[in-house]
Amino acid sequence: MTERYVWDLHEVDETRVAVVGGKGAHLGGLSRIEGIRVPGGFCVTTDAFRRIMAEAPSIGDRLDQLSRLAPDDREAIRALSALIRRTIEETVIPGDLVAAITRALARLGEQAAYAVRSSATAEDLPTASFAGQQDTYLNVMGPTAILRHVSRCWASLFTERAVTYRQRNGIDHRTVHMAVVVQRMVFPHAAGVLFTADPVTGDRKVATVDAGLGLGEALVSGLVNPDVFKVRHGEIVARTIAAKQRAVHALPAGGTREVAVETRRQELPALTDAQVVRLVELGRRIEAHFGRPQDIEWCLADDGFQIVQSRPVTTLFPVPESGDQENHVYVSVGHGQMMTDPVKPLGLSMWRLTAMVPMHEAGGRLFVDVTRRLAAPASRAGLLDVMGRGDPLIRDALETVLDRGDFVPSLPDTGPGGPPAGGAPDPIETDPAVITELIERSRASIAALERDIRTKSGPALFDFLPAAFEEHKRVLGDPLNIQAIMAGMEATWWLNDTLWEWLGEKNAADTLTLSAPDNVTSEMGLALLDVADVIRPWPEVVTFLQGVEDEDFLDELAKRAGGTEARDAIEDYLDRYGMRCVGEIDITRPRWRERPTSLVPVILDNVRNFEPGAAERRFEQGRRKARKKEQDVLSRLRALPDGDRKADEAKRMIDRVRTFIGYREYPKYDIISRYFVYKQALLEEAGRLVRAGVLPEKEDIFYLTFQELHDVVRSHQVDERLIQERKDAFRSYHALTPPRVLTSDGEALTGSYRRDDVPAGALTGVPVSAGTIEGRARVIHDMAEADLAAGDILVTTFTDPSWSPLFVGIAGLVTEVGGLMTHGAVIAREYGLPAVVGVERATRLIRDGQRIRVHGTDGYVEILP
Repeated sequence: MTERYVWDLHEVDETRVAVVGGKGAHLGGLSRIEGIRVPGGFCVTTDAFRRIMAEAPSIGDRLDQLSRLAPDDREAIRALSALIRRTIEETVIPGDLVAAITRALARLGEQAAYAVRSSATAEDLPTASFAGQQDTYLNVMGPTAILRHVSRCWASLFTERAVTYRQRNGIDHRTVHMAVVVQRMVFPHAAGVLFTADPVTGDRKVATVDAGLGLGEALVSGLVNPDVFKVRHGEIVARTIAAKQRAVHALPAGGTREVAVETRRQELPALTDAQVVRLVELGRRIEAHFGRPQDIEWCLADDGFQIVQSRPVTTLFPVPESGDQENHVYVSVGHGQMMTDPVKPLGLSMWRLTAMVPMHEAGGRLFVDVTRRLAAPASRAGLLDVMGRGDPLIRDALETVLDRGDFVPSLPDTGPGGPPAGGAPDPIETDPAVITELIERSRASIAALERDIRTKSGPALFDFLPAAFEEHKRVLGDPLNIQAIMAGMEATWWLNDTLWEWLGEKNAADTLTLSAPDNVTSEMGLALLDVADVIRPWPEVVTFLQGVEDEDFLDELAKRAGGTEARDAIEDYLDRYGMRCVGEIDITRPRWRERPTSLVPVILDNVRNFEPGAAERRFEQGRRKARKKEQDVLSRLRALPDGDRKADEAKRMIDRVRTFIGYREYPKYDIISRYFVYKQALLEEAGRLVRAGVLPEKEDIFYLTFQELHDVVRSHQVDERLIQERKDAFRSYHALTPPRVLTSDGEALTGSYRRDDVPAGALTGVPVSAGTIEGRARVIHDMAEADLAAGDILVTTFTDPSWSPLFVGIAGLVTEVGGLMTHGAVIAREYGLPAVVGVERATRLIRDGQRIRVHGTDGYVEILP
């Protein structure tokens, strides 16, 4: 195909990103929308850019050097990218390319003023925003100046910030090309930005207009504060008018200049109300064309609005698809499961297939639709109570939606809202034999699964698994299982509420539950201390483990003195707990059995920080503390009026909590044990597909749903483009912050604590494990990178059961996600660690190494000087 160096804007649309870049393609698409005016212009294509790159062969070597640099090697990136830019700007533009550009200028008017704008092929995509990564030049006049600025735009593909952004996002520099948009200059009275969804709350029904006087550069550069208008359903619902002391205007001879605004105009709005409403109407038309919320740059000249750019808003959290136009309220599953990272498609699909309630997917996360339960008064009260005990911020967010009065429909109690959420099942006797029976049922069911799945492969495996999922749900939904879970939680709530009322004692259950029996998660942490006891006497083993990198290190370990004993201890641990890992609700995450190196840093910390026999001592210390607390509480109660009755009631509840609270962790262990069995079978199928040449690599199945994988196994055909799209989307989901509560309008609600009993400057959270501790904060995002010393306080986004081996070596816990009964809270209480969870943005507000004080009884964290 013959290279073409120039296309008129009206010739291109969104299908031409590879030719004219993201900005050019969007502008071409905009120019085709009825009623939308775009300044005339043309695009210098990516063919021209490739021609220039070919004229400077040295750039290829420098790109190779650039790709080898780490994203945080700023000095090297700065030097190398500056060299590439200078080379491009100094490269002489070939004559035929010059002729193509000057012919296009002649058609539009050689002596007119133009904006010369970068338009990269990886720019303004649905999954990545490159806003501000490349350059724009305003009020450029004359062919010579325009050609010079076209070269500058080409070079701006290699600004330090653009290079770093691509490296951080895994984008190959050679795959991105630069086109340039040359447009007639607009000399506006006012200019600014329109977001067709509220960029702060995410509400798709609220448009936000930022407006200032003169050129929009003053707003974009932060020179002035804009007027801000919020518009909902064609009405302005909020406005802030800024004092406009400065503006940027175009100069007659070219270029721009910052000028002072006349005093009489400084307090006047840049737009009239009617103009704001009209602009939003245009924005809704553009949004409908592109099919997603837009970030739109606009100008107001004498003859009306002109649109100079529109790009997708990539920071909004997506809205689950409901299939109707009704209002919906969704609650995050990840916040309850202590895993707010995005989940790969197979992980989402498997969790939905094995979950007890329907779930909806958005942004790589799962949500439950609670609209109907909020709509009827009886189910609403139960739902809010359960949500509030789990995470007060979720309850507050739900109440915020309800307080609006018109978003959630009102249904009678007899309506389809179902039974009240959290309605307690019939109580059961306080009998440890109940727990023994439940654990045996679980083990027998999993053993049957392991036995039966061994003989299944190909389509037969996919015929077998749906029945396995039903058995999975049957075990979880067993009334006795639910009764045992509820018994432990209700006894905890009763003790905390009643002993506060009778004795003024906060969170008494935190001590009364120390070292409770049958807690599989706390046992897992203590068992790793026992592994350290086996390894500690063997210096050669310790030295070997300090340098471990390969996952097959256990075979090598046996060759060292003491290595056989160490290997057997680690293998035994993996036999019991190897199905666990960080983010374990995502079946695609590597398990400890698959990646045992992730346990090595924790084992070495235990070797260094503990004495032999620490596991048994810790458990016994906790049991004694709990026993002492029980005696103290009961004796104080007997001294009260009607004390014997109160003491008897409390004793009954203490026995109940000791019997049942440890089992709270077992159902998750059951789920994850089954997940590992499913995963091993599915990866064996993936291996067959790879050997048959259907898939390039086994892990590609993680980007298919369960049903899609079934289809691939049956047909031996796969859509490789779909897998690549899913990989790109999954990577983009990491940049999104999942909300606790999300509405069908797209509004993301995080909730507030609304407390006045927290010192100024302290970080508020949920008190989940009593006590106060002061120490060094260790902000850790990856358990495998933990380097903890005695007395450290772990600060992290969330902890699921896989983090519990770290809990034996820390003095306190702070997390961004969690509630009274989430896993981190339960294990913190088991180990007697002061803990505060649900601390918004804790990992950003607390710096690694800072001294902090954790108030686990009152629920706040102080950052110390």
